[in-house]
Amino acid sequence: MSTPDTDAEVIPLRSPQPVASVQGALALDLTPRTAPPRPRLRSAHASDLVALEREQRVQVDAFVGRYLQALVEIASGDRPVTQVLRHTVPEVYDDLSARVRTVAEAGGLAPGRARRPHPTRPVVVGVRTALIRDDAVEASAHVRYGRRSRAVAARFEVVRDRWQCVAIAWG
Repeated sequence: MSTPDTDAEVIPLRSPQPVASVQGALALDLTPRTAPPRPRLRSAHASDLVALEREQRVQVDAFVGRYLQALVEIASGDRPVTQVLRHTVPEVYDDLSARVRTVAEAGGLAPGRARRPHPTRPVVVGVRTALIRDDAVEASAHVRYGRRSRAVAARFEVVRDRWQCVAIAWG
């Protein structure tokens, strides 16, 4: 009677890989999107009243563009309003939260619930910014909702050492 060899070497087929933690990371939305790919964001800043170094100006424009895109996605129900909490003063945050609730109720949905299967998603096509002080920027955005266009204007100021949105106007 033969016994199995207990000293046999086991050769792994793959080397073990460390498992990355996903806690605190955003989940991926893998549902198909019906909107066309987002075009490159056009940015203009010809009306500056204050000069700023080019690298800093590019960073401000990038922040404003990202914030405004997040803002229109929040207003349409695609994102939670909490995503802009850090960069929004309390008064504007409260107004935005009320707008989200109103839009959700008008669409027959509860805030935070999924919308219909294939909604038209808002896309910020272009942004114009004007640096009016070292610590204040005013911006306007051209937003496309399918075939319709809308406008959003916002003012950003440095509050507690961070750019924050202090005013929003919807058009």
